[in-house]
Amino acid sequence: MIVRELGAERTLVMGIVNVTPDSFSDGGRFFDVDAATRRGLRIASQGADWIDVGGESTRPGASRVSGETERARVVPVIERLAAEGLRVSVDTMRAETAKAAVAAGAQLVNDVSGGLADPAMLDTVAELGVPIVLMHWRAHSDRMDSLAQYGDVVGEVCRELQVRIDAAVEREIDPGRIVIDPGLGFAKRAEHNWALLGALDRLVGLGFPVLVGASRKRFLTEMTERVDEATASLTALASAAGVWAVRVHEPAGNAVAVQIGSAWRQANGSPELDRIALTGIECIGHHGVLPAEREAGQRFVVDVALRTDTGPAAVADDLDLTIDYSRVALMVTDRVSGQPFQLVEALAEAIAGDLLTLPGVRLVDVVVHKPEAPMPVMFSDVSVAIRRSR
Repeated sequence: MIVRELGAERTLVMGIVNVTPDSFSDGGRFFDVDAATRRGLRIASQGADWIDVGGESTRPGASRVSGETERARVVPVIERLAAEGLRVSVDTMRAETAKAAVAAGAQLVNDVSGGLADPAMLDTVAELGVPIVLMHWRAHSDRMDSLAQYGDVVGEVCRELQVRIDAAVEREIDPGRIVIDPGLGFAKRAEHNWALLGALDRLVGLGFPVLVGASRKRFLTEMTERVDEATASLTALASAAGVWAVRVHEPAGNAVAVQIGSAWRQANGSPELDRIALTGIECIGHHGVLPAEREAGQRFVVDVALRTDTGPAAVADDLDLTIDYSRVALMVTDRVSGQPFQLVEALAEAIAGDLLTLPGVRLVDVVVHKPEAPMPVMFSDVSVAIRRSR
């Protein structure tokens, strides 16, 4: 299941079901299987596209529960909701809970630790083949507030999320199954949350679907008692910024808000991505229909253009925030000199697929030239050009 295949023309709404006695806003309200199931069905009827079921509170200062307790809380609820045909995710930091939840019908793992709390999580998700949300996280709830120290919160969160993305890809999680979350309220004070919300375009520019969870967070409750209305306002803004989904307690108002945000985004046009191009990459490959081509090999010339947001790298003058051109060239030459294909079309498709795994790349153009193709007439070049997006 690839995240982009689960997308929509609008931002999705993820409704929260906390099967806990101590969550910060609704602890104890749905602390049995029947009540939690009713809650899931109700919020689905209100417009929730996903039902996110969690069995461990992550409110500031919360103590952890055992894995056995967590699984006893969430698995029966997930089974019932999945049996109703709902799209269910599991909110957990434990690999064993993720495994049990997917077996019960969950289709996505939402790990607020970004795979840091349990060393087995990334390997487990890779084996399960489901999407994962990697949230920015620095420590468990009992000490995270002490780590809310930043010089440049947006830059640091982007870099730390990139580390988690790289770790997931190294563990063989398909980049198309990765969602990122800036982790509002987790090791962040109010000013940090607002800075991240104001820079959602930079987070979206990392090239991965973004989940935003602002619902009923402390920085909103300290501002207003009308916190659900405040949440819906942020949802409209996040939707206009192009986030993949919002995680909320009350989907009804937020389902309307994403429609507003989507209309706003369409009216103003999605921001144009920047372009990085490499042309004339020459290499020898053994691709072709004829046996002689595959045996002797021939020269191929490849042009690639990658669409990404170069703004963060330009401002910071930091190579880690942009695309390494030499890495792109090596990826192309490795692919051309590697597994033979009969068709240039197949080679171009493989190159595009490789380049779309690069962090921050949203769209690629690939042109493969075969200037020495065996043809019965004189010609100067033959080429295949394709465009693919994440």
